[in-house]
Amino acid sequence: MSGDGMEYSAADIEVLEGREAVRKRPGMWVGSAGERGLHQAVFEVVGRAVNAVLARGAGSVDVTLTPDGGVRVVDDGPTAPFEAEAGTSLDAQLTSFQHESGPRTERLALVGAVAVGPVVTNALSSRLTAEVRYGGVRHVREYVRGAPVCAAVASGPATHDGTTITFRPDAEIFETTSCSFAVLAERFRQVALLNRGLAVSLTDERPADGPRAVRFRFPDGVRDFVAALVAEEGGALGPDVIGFEREDSRMAGSMEVALAWRGLHGTGVRGFVNGRHTPEGGTHVDGFRDGVTAAVTSYAAGISPSRVDELVTAVVSVKLDRPEFLGATHGLLGNAEVRLCVAEAVREHLDGWFEEHPERAAEVVRRIAKDGEPD
Repeated sequence: MSGDGMEYSAADIEVLEGREAVRKRPGMWVGSAGERGLHQAVFEVVGRAVNAVLARGAGSVDVTLTPDGGVRVVDDGPTAPFEAEAGTSLDAQLTSFQHESGPRTERLALVGAVAVGPVVTNALSSRLTAEVRYGGVRHVREYVRGAPVCAAVASGPATHDGTTITFRPDAEIFETTSCSFAVLAERFRQVALLNRGLAVSLTDERPADGPRAVRFRFPDGVRDFVAALVAEEGGALGPDVIGFEREDSRMAGSMEVALAWRGLHGTGVRGFVNGRHTPEGGTHVDGFRDGVTAAVTSYAAGISPSRVDELVTAVVSVKLDRPEFLGATHGLLGNAEVRLCVAEAVREHLDGWFEEHPERAAEVVRRIAKDGEPD
């Protein structure tokens, strides 16, 4: 291209790859160089740990904000030794952009807004230390700005298996390197609610008056989620939360659904896909609404709810092998088969609930009929 004395050729093209590309344009990888991007860098390491733990069904992830500005993430999941086969080792997870993010379960839990993996966090850290415990031995490797500075070395005995990653966000990259305890705690609480049996803790060692800590574990999963929402709003028609979970091969995944019939106030329907909130909804939320409508109209002929969101406080969580997100922000689920599967399951479960709880069912029907009356 030329004109007005300006010339442009292939020689002017700057090609950035790997760590260099991440450090040059951090916003493209973690959203920003501000606090939001800093938290995303934390979520990428926590996401690896969560998926490692979920690979064996349950366990714990412990996150610590250290006084020197570092972040330490400890898990007791299956280990990925440094010397494992190419593409699956912990070193590959921390240095390669061609690997899977941690021990692979098809239904990868998404802790942050994106899922680029701890390789990005490593590149955006001034220093990172990775420790793998297996076979009774601790193995440690150091990295500086994403590059290993030495080979992995044995560093003493280990009493149990697991992985620890400690990193210092690079002050040359981020506008702030001070994480918000409140922001991290709220997201970790949500992750624990959406993954029954998973324990997540957050400890802040930075306060001068002593550390503060929270720990989240919810044995009833999304039922506990809805119970918490009902407690906050105080507007349910009854004390119990209706819930179920189901695997469905047609959608290559599973669903966990819970709801409480709403009184005067509530939060409507919240949808999640592999742990990621879908604020725009999608086929899982549409299927839930279809199922509720079908169950109500089948039970009480002549009554049809106009807006399901006004009837319930609900959480619809699906975990899919191959989620298809739509839109620029990936806030909408597009898998067409999910709608039918969720609708069928919700209707079947509510059909049974209406038959087993006639007094409560009558109360719900009266509420729906009242909403249908003209003002």
